[in-house]
Amino acid sequence: MKITFIGGGNMAGAIIGGLTRDGFAAKDVNIVEPVVAAREQLAQRFGVTVAGCVAELAQIGDVVVLAVKPQQMRTAVQPLAARLQQQVVLSIAAGLRVADLSRWLGGYARIVRCMPNTPALIGAGITAACAPANLAAEGRGAVERILKAIGKVVWVDDEGQLDAVTAVSGSGPAYVFYFMEAMRDAARELGLPDATAAELTLETVLGAAKLAAGSSEDVGTLRERVTSKGGTTAAALQSMAADKVKAAIMRAVNAANHRSRELGAELGKD
Repeated sequence: MKITFIGGGNMAGAIIGGLTRDGFAAKDVNIVEPVVAAREQLAQRFGVTVAGCVAELAQIGDVVVLAVKPQQMRTAVQPLAARLQQQVVLSIAAGLRVADLSRWLGGYARIVRCMPNTPALIGAGITAACAPANLAAEGRGAVERILKAIGKVVWVDDEGQLDAVTAVSGSGPAYVFYFMEAMRDAARELGLPDATAAELTLETVLGAAKLAAGSSEDVGTLRERVTSKGGTTAAALQSMAADKVKAAIMRAVNAANHRSRELGAELGKD
């Protein structure tokens, strides 16, 4: 399998890095990146072939990964339309709908849309993908091979569900960091040294996530196991319940979902 990346930004770099760590040959990867400094860095870092535009490529890969910013996508994909035959086009651009990508590519239909998240940068991401119903197992397998280089992969049947995916896992790391900021700042207010406050927060969140990942029990059950009646944890959770923290988080996720839908409509405008 040969892969062409359109765009060489952070997420493209994360995927290429993951692939090469997994033994994927650098000679089977090429990248179209218009910024000279970025091209030079990618070539040096990964040993892959780089080009300034699609026209410079003698051939494009079996899978074409669209990894440019959504606002730049229409211009970036126009040179591809005449080059596509049976390639799988994999878009990692947030918000852009398959119908709009297909229109910009002259009606091309072999398009998979996915939503990764930033832990992909360390190979710990999770990506949700949606493929057309008629895409063969071979095409899905190629996509999985690429996306598993940056973490886990789940498939959704309805492209509309990717807005919810964006709201939960795409934006989700920011919610966790926000909660961590609050924990750290509270620890500082309680008199703990900055370094201790930061370490306690980080290791607590990391440990809790590992515990949840390794347990067969629901996270609600795990929460109950930590909570002794009349104890310190109960006092904290009662305070959060009084402040309607859970409801606020759910409203926030719904707001992200709504904005994802709005962006899809805005980005697809002619």
